[in-house]
Amino acid sequence: MTTVTTGIRDGAHPRRRSELAAFLRSRRARVTPADVGMPPGLRRRTPGLRREEVAQLSGVGVTWYTWLEQGRPINASSQVLDAVARTLRLDQPEREHLYHLAEVPYAPDPADEEQSVGPEIQGLIDALDPHPAVVYNTRYDILATNPAYRDLFELDRPEALGVGNVLWVLFTASEAVCPVVFRDSELPLMVAQLRGAYGRHVGEPAWESFVERLSAASPFFARLWKSGDVVPPGPRVKTFRHRAVGEVRMTSVSLSINGMPECRIVAYTPADEESGARIRTLRARRD
Repeated sequence: MTTVTTGIRDGAHPRRRSELAAFLRSRRARVTPADVGMPPGLRRRTPGLRREEVAQLSGVGVTWYTWLEQGRPINASSQVLDAVARTLRLDQPEREHLYHLAEVPYAPDPADEEQSVGPEIQGLIDALDPHPAVVYNTRYDILATNPAYRDLFELDRPEALGVGNVLWVLFTASEAVCPVVFRDSELPLMVAQLRGAYGRHVGEPAWESFVERLSAASPFFARLWKSGDVVPPGPRVKTFRHRAVGEVRMTSVSLSINGMPECRIVAYTPADEESGARIRTLRARRD
């Protein structure tokens, strides 16, 4: 099992440690011996597993786990926390909560990365039509769109079908046909947001492959990536061009989604009356 360090964590907050202790005790109490294939035994004083059983099943020392559950200021690796999470049968939100309480940077399980948009979220972005709306993850993979978004980015064209990432759309298009007008100022901000998210996924094959492939496909992206700039997402006014209606100015707003970590709805509303009229014209072409 991965080595666990037991030094005092500088700046660890006593309240956080007490919350960690209470959380572990409550999760341990709900897992029965039968759940993990162990005999019930006699004279059990607790409804769930004993501390030594959690330690044994997780492959850690009994003393170390006892200290962890007592809220003592000890350090743990992500591998050990994952082992404890599996033993206690934590779901994804509980696992993330455990990481935060233990003050360990949280890395989503690869299985959690394969997220799909349910009918509730799809229905929400469809209801925003004629305003464009999309669901992105932090890598800018396109998880769901409404018809107005597909019209704005012309994703229904044969050459765009199958493109699952908006950065690929923007960086592999020539400047003359790129949907974003001020690409020299807008695209660096998107790459800086991507790099901010990348810090949580360094070394993950999907992320490393994405950055490598897009860098090879776009020297502009490669140059921006090497700059190392980082910015958080936020509302902005963007100017788009469309071959049928010309330029439209749109205000973008990002909304997080409960139950879908690192995913967000991005909705666009016209920034002026002229842009609103052009969006309505664009939508009327589909109807």
